[in-house]
Amino acid sequence: MLAWAPPALPVLPVAAAIAAGLYLLGVRTVRRKGRRWPAARVVSFLLGCVVLAGVTGLRIEAYSWHLFSAFMFQQLTLSILVPPLLVGGAPGVLLLRATPHRGLGKVVLGAALGLLRSPAPRILLHSGFTIPLFLMSYYGVYLGGVVDAIGGTWLGHTALQVFFLGAGLLFIIPILSIGPLPGRDSWLMRFFDIFIEMPLHVFIGVILMMATTPMVALFATPPAAWGIDPLRDQSIAGALAWSYGEPIAMITTCLFALRWRRSERRDAERAGADRREEDEREAYNAYLDDLRRR
Repeated sequence: MLAWAPPALPVLPVAAAIAAGLYLLGVRTVRRKGRRWPAARVVSFLLGCVVLAGVTGLRIEAYSWHLFSAFMFQQLTLSILVPPLLVGGAPGVLLLRATPHRGLGKVVLGAALGLLRSPAPRILLHSGFTIPLFLMSYYGVYLGGVVDAIGGTWLGHTALQVFFLGAGLLFIIPILSIGPLPGRDSWLMRFFDIFIEMPLHVFIGVILMMATTPMVALFATPPAAWGIDPLRDQSIAGALAWSYGEPIAMITTCLFALRWRRSERRDAERAGADRREEDEREAYNAYLDDLRRR
């Protein structure tokens, strides 16, 4: 499944390559300005691009048309693994720092700021939308017959991949993004979002492993020469849904907890500085009052 076998129309692999090139160009521009850009962010974003290109451009892409397990591995990678890696690179912050404030860059910055101020991103990134969307990407796609309806065509297959990636990005951006957002929930609410998401793919895995008949007709008849039992393959897909996302969710939770702790520490330091400044102001005012009385 890791052999080199790009599809005839490699949309997502090409998009990943373009994204990686633009990101490196932005990093070069920022560093030429004498500003530091952490290497960890570069590694995170480029690794996300590599995984995105690999899971949609290697031979696993061809197998995902016939094997439920390969298709499920693709979905889990696109919706759970790739989004945190891309968001960890802080591409939004890089865009704001690398884009010049003149010429075409001024237009790009204006469009980005206009998008941030529009109501659409506020709705799309709200947990009331992202959690049902993430839920739909599993239960609606498989139990609602979406894969059977459109998954057999190139356009439908690619649209499902884009949908999985988009749902994962919309879910993880409010949780891990360090860039400006049109709205951001409290730390406690974002932690609750992670807690709600973690069991979603687990339960669909249980359903797939316990099913006694093929649940997706598209994968019910793999090529006879492969000697694949469709029920066994469906059980493997369910096991992947059960186990794949747990380590990634745990790492995401730990990163979120570290950022939460750092934020509270900064807030405490800022509050302490404000209190010291207020105390100094009161002492100075008392000194002036004493001078006036004298």
